[in-house]
Amino acid sequence: MEQQIYLFGLSHKTAAIEIREKFALNGFEPLSHGLMEDQGPVQEALVLSTCNRVEILCVSSEVKEAVQDKALTAWAEFCGQDRDTLEKHVYFYSGLEAVKHLFSVAASLDSMVLGEPQILGQLKDAYRKAVQEKTAGVIINRLLHKSFSAAKRIRTETAVSSSAVSISYAAVELAKKIFGELSDQKAMLIGAGEMAELAALHLLNSGLKDIMVANRTPARAQELAQRFNGQAMCMEKMLENLPQADIVISSTGASGIIISAAQVREILKKRKHRPIFFIDIAVPRDIDARVNMLDNVYLYDIDDLKEVVEENLAGRREEAARAAEIVDIEVEKFSDWLRALDLSPTIVDLLNRGEILARRELRKSLRSLGPDVSADTTRVVEQMALSLVRKLYHEPIVFLKRRAREEGSAQKFIDLARRIFNLDDEQVPPDAHQNRKRNNP
Repeated sequence: MEQQIYLFGLSHKTAAIEIREKFALNGFEPLSHGLMEDQGPVQEALVLSTCNRVEILCVSSEVKEAVQDKALTAWAEFCGQDRDTLEKHVYFYSGLEAVKHLFSVAASLDSMVLGEPQILGQLKDAYRKAVQEKTAGVIINRLLHKSFSAAKRIRTETAVSSSAVSISYAAVELAKKIFGELSDQKAMLIGAGEMAELAALHLLNSGLKDIMVANRTPARAQELAQRFNGQAMCMEKMLENLPQADIVISSTGASGIIISAAQVREILKKRKHRPIFFIDIAVPRDIDARVNMLDNVYLYDIDDLKEVVEENLAGRREEAARAAEIVDIEVEKFSDWLRALDLSPTIVDLLNRGEILARRELRKSLRSLGPDVSADTTRVVEQMALSLVRKLYHEPIVFLKRRAREEGSAQKFIDLARRIFNLDDEQVPPDAHQNRKRNNP
């Protein structure tokens, strides 16, 4: 069976936060958790785990049932959860449907916040990790790079990202609805990742002046606090300083609860029961849901932010339709490349490219020789040009045929040949490899 692309996942559309946090795959590595054992069903894999979605992308020569059994079993076992529960919330795509879904995810067309920019960075991080772990091969490499370029094209050619809000922005908007003016409030950010950084930015833009940052890595907390003229602290000092905070935005990568209801009850006493507002945008959640049962405590999780997000959505739905058309075009291009990974189309493309170049140069040469060139001379020069092309491509084609007989290496060399001779007519900007040069001096 030819290699197929499979994608299994659950998202904010199919699973509530109570389910998503149980099946988050932070720290899951396909290679070390049995998904890519020797002679196993999966040859390439990538795992994307964010607050709103968890997805496993696979390339396999096996039928769906074999890959699904392996992937879902490994997923449930890693999370210590029941596989039947997982299956109730999982969606599945294969082939070009999987490609289309991934392109839509990269372009933020499937996000809770339509057009938000964070998902593309999260997908790039997931790809970077797959490359480091050597679980990304020819197909995933190409698929992810095409998803990045499709997302860039959609951002450039449509306004789907215009006025898009982030989860952090929605959280701050919610805080403004609770408190009105934020200038007299004090906030604490727990976690110093991108979400926290964005939240700090939006808080300051909303008039808040006093920010504390607690993080497991003190240096990162210090860096973020300095940038926003705030106060940094290590995570061990978080509870001690929490009574000072009116607004708490938590977005850590912790695997479980870091603030319990009992701890908040003690904090309220120290605050003399002044209201405190918690926004928990972490998955799994950082704050015990029972906190919401305490008087003068307002706790919102990421699913509660949907209302704020919806207010911002209407103006971008029309642009999303245009973006979906671009996704369809890019999927078709990827489909062409996928078909070309068979040897025969690549040989045909090589010879066609050579013949086009030969005939182009032949016309130039005949023009320079003038109008008196005879038909016999024209025919001889034409035969020579085409013969040179066939001889020039003979050795590369023999090499590719030889590699095609060696299982596992054919696609790599066919893909390399297509890139060397630019058989897919890709436009490569002059600065495309600057980062690679910088990282590999």
